[in-house]
Parts: sequence; structure tokens; C-alpha cells
Amino acid sequence: MTYQNYSLKQLQQIDAAHHLHPFTDHKELRAAGSRIITRAEGPYIYDSEGAEILDGMAGLWCVNVGYGRDELAEAAYKQMKELPYYNSFFKCSTPTPVLLAKRLAEIAPKTVNQVFFGSSGSEANDTALRLVRYYWMLEGKPEKNRIISRKNAYHGSTVAGTSLGGMDAMHKQLGGEVPNIVHVMMPYAYELARPGESDHDFGLRAAKAVEDAILEAGQDNVAAFIGEPIMGAGGVKIPPMSYWPEVQRICRKYDVLLMLDEVITGYGRTGEWFAAQSFGIEPDTITTAKALTSGYQPLSALLVGDRIAATLVEKGGEFAHGYTYAGHPVACAVALANLDIIERERLVERVKTDTGPYFAQALQERIAGHPLVGEVRSFGLMGAIEIVKDKATKERFAPAGSAAVVLRDHAIANGMMLRATGDTMILSPPLIWTRATIDMACERIAKALDLAAKDLHKA
Repeated sequence: MTYQNYSLKQLQQIDAAHHLHPFTDHKELRAAGSRIITRAEGPYIYDSEGAEILDGMAGLWCVNVGYGRDELAEAAYKQMKELPYYNSFFKCSTPTPVLLAKRLAEIAPKTVNQVFFGSSGSEANDTALRLVRYYWMLEGKPEKNRIISRKNAYHGSTVAGTSLGGMDAMHKQLGGEVPNIVHVMMPYAYELARPGESDHDFGLRAAKAVEDAILEAGQDNVAAFIGEPIMGAGGVKIPPMSYWPEVQRICRKYDVLLMLDEVITGYGRTGEWFAAQSFGIEPDTITTAKALTSGYQPLSALLVGDRIAATLVEKGGEFAHGYTYAGHPVACAVALANLDIIERERLVERVKTDTGPYFAQALQERIAGHPLVGEVRSFGLMGAIEIVKDKATKERFAPAGSAAVVLRDHAIANGMMLRATGDTMILSPPLIWTRATIDMACERIAKALDLAAKDLHKA
């Protein structure tokens, strides 16, 4: 029996009775009922009641080539018919992960040539943590195991991912993180820059927090620094251009590995295949997932730099780590077809030279001046809108995060899917957006801002 045999109310009742959602207040959801998304095409999603919604989040940062791509469905079907599954254990492999690993090495930064597959970004970050600590063990320095991360970072929701991340609420619920992980300030100038401090100087100060943490622990105890090139789930926090070169200099000075989390930024979102290339970073590991398949299949890829890979091969015995679905042949077949689409349609170049700059201009000209907006910022096709009560003082509405939810709900009701993170609205649209799509999005966001302003000032 298909879902068409059920009414919205019936689906909501079944959902409430049996389905636990991620990052959800289940009491609140069950009182309101979930929105049931039933189909999608191009840049739009449609719910069970027929409402068309422009997807400003590319699903969950992932549907870069948009919805309804027959080519990806056909790649999955063909692979399922030929070989639906086999594992990468027992000294075995299958053709699609082999070819995908080669493809990823070709588009990755030049010193990154090895790939370890999983099924999610969280798994990729778990693997990166394990691999980096194992690397230092093989190098005869097991005490070099501290990881430096950042406050409000997001690196997944497994135990290791939550520990690497810097979100206090997640740590509180975990009740005990993986040891030897510390968190330093984030490069978030809107709230953390000092009066009169330039972006350049703020970037250097934020980077110095990494150096201070290395010196405090002692460089012989620090394995790596991990960071998202642009902080995603924490609110699209874009560092000044001075930040990453200085962080890289510091890591090299103290022989600390540099781990990039590109689960969100990878595969074209910043106008390059990887944000490492946008910021000139030469990382030791890059975690990726999401847009690797445009969300059509679950797949992650940890890209491993030559330094780590050489030690792993030459000095290592068994790396006792892996997943049942690592290198799943169907997911890898879809990823190969997805990369073909991105390349053939020149989506990376389009973001860099056309839609990315137009997106930035449109946000500044049509959204930034609204009384509720403290700041807009973007990089490629990632954007953020800071919601404030007072533009001059940056005062927020109380309680924290409440105003963004009001705006989000008005946006969705008016056909625009946005995400609220704290007091920040974030955008991460499919890379197939055009200038016309961006115009439509700004029009709908502006309308939602006006409606939210009436509600918030009424309250």
C-alpha cells in the first residue's frame, strides 16, 4: 500500500506513534503534526497538501544538483541490477568505489589522494578522529592525541562527532564527551570582533586562539586542529580571509595536523570543488558527505592526505575500523553520476562567477536594510541573515532564538524553506538556482520579514 492511500492526518498519527525525528522536541512535534513532503522537482519540494516550496536548504545542505534527476535514479537501478551490495572487507572491492576514489583524488587538493568511505558525515568525522590518533601512534607519539576544535562547531551527532563539535546543548545531553578534545573561539566577527577591530585583525586574533591552545597543552600533546572552512550548522559563520592562512601556519609551526570538515562546503558550494581551494588550505584530512551524491544516496568520503596515507601503508598493521556499507557500490555509482552532472553543467563555475556573486548582491540590496536584519553574509551559495531587535546595538529578541522561528514559519507558509539556527536564518540552496530563483527567494524572504516584524513588535 502506498502513501497515497493515507490522509495527511493518518500519516501524522502514524508518524507520531512510531517515528522519532532527529533534533526534535517530540512533545511539540506531536502536538502540531509533521509536514509530510511527498515529492520534489528541480529547486522545489511539495507537501502532501500540494503546497510548492522553494527549497532554500537543498534538503539538508546536500541536494546540489536539485531534485528529479533521472540520471541518478538510473545509475542506482543499473548498479542494483548488476551488484546491489558487496563489502570492502576480506581484501575485496567493487568497481564503483575504486573509480570514485580515483575521481575524488583528481578533484581534491593536490596532496590528498586516498579515500575512506562511510555513509554519513558523522561517520566520516569519527573515522578522521580515529585515523589521526592512529597516525600519531604509528609515528611513535601516542601522547600526541589532543584535538583542538571550536565553540559552536558542528561535526556530527555520534558520540565522537558531538565531542568534536562545540555545541553546549549537545554536550550536556551526551553527559561525557570523548576525552582530550578542547574548544576555542570561533571566527564570528559580528558578535566577537572588538570595537574598531578590522576583519583582518579579528581573523588573526581568532587564529591565535588555536596557537594558545597548542601552547597550553604542549605541542607534543596536540594531534590536530579540526574546523569547518565556513561554519555551517552553527550559523554560516564566514571567517575573515586572514584566518585560515594563519591557522595553517600555526599548525605547520607546531607539527599539528589540519583536519577540514567539508561535509557542507564540499562539491561546489563555495565556487570550488572544495572550500580548501577557496581559502588556499592544504589539509591533512577532509571529511565530506551530503552533496557527494546530492543526497540521493547516503555516502561519505574521508579524503586522506599523503602524509597520513604514507605512514598508514608503510608502518601500519591493521587499521581496526570500518563500516558494513563502506564503499557501497550503489551509493558510489550514484556519486559518480552526480559528479558527472556537476561537471557537465559547470555548476561549480556558475557558483563562482555568476550565482554566488549575484546571491551576495541580492542579499545586500534587498534584505540587509530590513529593520529586523542586523547583518547578511554569504560565500558562494551559503548565506546567513542575523535577526535582531535593534540594528544599532545588535540587541536580540528574548528569549534567544524565538524571533528566527517566527520568521522561519512565515517563510515556509509563503513558499520559502529556510532554517533557523539560534537567531540566524541560514540558506544553502541547490546549485541549480539561477538569478531568477534568487530573485524569487529574496522576494519571499522580504515578505516573511515584514510579517514577522508585525508579530514580534505586537508581542
